[in-house]
Amino acid sequence: MYIVQIASECAPVIKAGGLGDVVYGLSRELENRGHTVELILPKYDCMRYDHIWGLHDAYKDLFVPWYGGAVHCSVYCGWVHGRVCFFIEPHCEDNFFNRGCYYGCSDDNMRFAFFSKAALEFLLRSNKRPDVIHCHDWQTGLIPVLLYEIYKYNGMWNQRVCYTIHNFKHQGMAGSEVLQATGLNQDAYYFQYDRLRDNFNPFAINLMKGGIVYSNAVTTVSPHHAWEAHYTEVGSGLGHTLHLHQDKFTGVLNGIDYDFWNPEVDRYIPYHYSIDDFEGKQQAKKALRSQLLLQDEDKPIIAYIGRLDQQKGVHLVHHAMYYALSKGAQFVLLGSATEPAINDHFWHEKQFLNDNPDCHLELGFNEELSHLIYAGSDMILVPSNYEPCGLTQMIGLKYGTVPIVRGVGGLVNTVFDRDYDQNKPPEKRNGYVFYETDHDAVESAMNRAIDLWYESPKEFRELAIQGMEYDYSWNYPGKNYVEIYESIRHK
Repeated sequence: MYIVQIASECAPVIKAGGLGDVVYGLSRELENRGHTVELILPKYDCMRYDHIWGLHDAYKDLFVPWYGGAVHCSVYCGWVHGRVCFFIEPHCEDNFFNRGCYYGCSDDNMRFAFFSKAALEFLLRSNKRPDVIHCHDWQTGLIPVLLYEIYKYNGMWNQRVCYTIHNFKHQGMAGSEVLQATGLNQDAYYFQYDRLRDNFNPFAINLMKGGIVYSNAVTTVSPHHAWEAHYTEVGSGLGHTLHLHQDKFTGVLNGIDYDFWNPEVDRYIPYHYSIDDFEGKQQAKKALRSQLLLQDEDKPIIAYIGRLDQQKGVHLVHHAMYYALSKGAQFVLLGSATEPAINDHFWHEKQFLNDNPDCHLELGFNEELSHLIYAGSDMILVPSNYEPCGLTQMIGLKYGTVPIVRGVGGLVNTVFDRDYDQNKPPEKRNGYVFYETDHDAVESAMNRAIDLWYESPKEFRELAIQGMEYDYSWNYPGKNYVEIYESIRHK
């Protein structure tokens, strides 16, 4: 098959979050399975050009219809760690992608509406006719709308669209100006409830809703998150739309890159280890303590790696830190806050705990250090309020670091409670799960994990190794997406 991925991110050249990792990882897996994959991305001024090889002109004069006129664009082609990527650069006063940032501008809806229009115009003019166009999140929600309302009649009648939603919280609200700019000029038609009109604001169109309505297949990033989006407030108002289109909606768990996240080959850790040779983990633990100036005593290390914000359950992270210390464990935190108040709070905690030999807070993000923390810790905490998929717990499992997670989203699909999971035999369980958002809940799970570490070291090690046996690479997601592509190709 010939597949084109259209997205606002692709790691490592454009990465603001997990979306970039997914776009790159899935593309590579599809290529490994023998499919032809190309990516179309915006050409941001602030992207990592050092990760692009052989950047050259691919299409010099692309004129994209816009507001009854046209915007002149250049399209460049380069290789991002083996993936063929096309970058679209508009030449206009709006400077859509010369903002020094990927997101956060007041006209983001227009910026990505233009990108969606330009991506399809590029496919049309360059005579590229993929079997499947795979687009992602609200930024590309207009692509299936434009394809089936305009481009289908200009020679792209045989293309099919798979649309993946990574985060239902951000949906892309816009007014009729987006319709005028992109050539979808019939306000009365698109503002109908069964098309683009937002489910709760009759004066706005919802780009993510458009993606759901017009795509041939819609996915989100884990089976349990698909259920949550359909039936709970996690869908952020799109539950009814998903219900109307439930026959084409499913959840496919993301994968992680085992060439990069793997204690057998990890270039960022001083000692390698595996299921069959687990001793290197103890040496990695010593190296972590040495680097972070923690005392070298016979204690478990509990880690938190990730953003410090409401989604990630920051109130439970704070509580867990002190609870771990009270239970005779060490605690390591690596993360950055997205809100000034949270940032100030954790800087205060860092200063307060600065001389504590059992605790280290690293505020900011350090890729190399994150690898050593995964390798050197005994447990990894993921107390999220909601978590569409979650990569932290999958990485922890690969490194033999037992996850302690809240039972939401993709965490439910990947972590199975050692003591209580009735759907898995004991030898297939791999961590600890709690469900409420209060202090008692996280304490209960942490207490069970810490007690096992102290009282039954052999059983704790067996639990860690059982986690390492799981395959959360892109192998299974790649297979699932190929099946979805095949199913929509013939409709």
